[in-house]
Amino acid sequence: MDLPALAAAVPLAGWALHSSVLTHRLNSARRDPLTGLHTRAGWTARAERLVRRPAALVLLVDLDGFKLLNDHYGHPAGDAALTAAAFRLSAWCGQHGIAGRLGGDEFVAVLTDLNRTPGLTSLTSALHTPVPYGDLLLPLAASIGTCAVADLPVPTLTDALAAADASMYAAKGHSSRNRH
Repeated sequence: MDLPALAAAVPLAGWALHSSVLTHRLNSARRDPLTGLHTRAGWTARAERLVRRPAALVLLVDLDGFKLLNDHYGHPAGDAALTAAAFRLSAWCGQHGIAGRLGGDEFVAVLTDLNRTPGLTSLTSALHTPVPYGDLLLPLAASIGTCAVADLPVPTLTDALAAADASMYAAKGHSSRNRH
């Protein structure tokens, strides 16, 4: 390789490396470090596109009794429960949706078509299966709220999330927003 070509290639290689590092950092910032799920920002960007599909379904998931689990077994056990719930939700979505962690013990998902998943009963069962933790089985339970985007007058992610939130609170049996 001649000197001018080498001189031109070095900055290009530097920019390629820099771009790769920035891409990795951006992707890391859009992932929850504990669960590996998308954060709110990373999930929302993808979910906005998916809710345009006619069969899209939005889910909100809140772990029931999580504070008690954390208080009784400790934060590492709580982290294990969060990680297990995240894995189960993501596995349930498979290639037909995307799951995210909103924060704390709240998760979210959007599916392109519920018929391409094992079904809501399967998700409920997975999120109510105890989590192995050392010599223990940690109790796990969740309330799930759903909204079929096709049922909305205007199919927006914001409205779907609001409807799924109302559905989740109805599933919890609460009449108010005070959960804890």
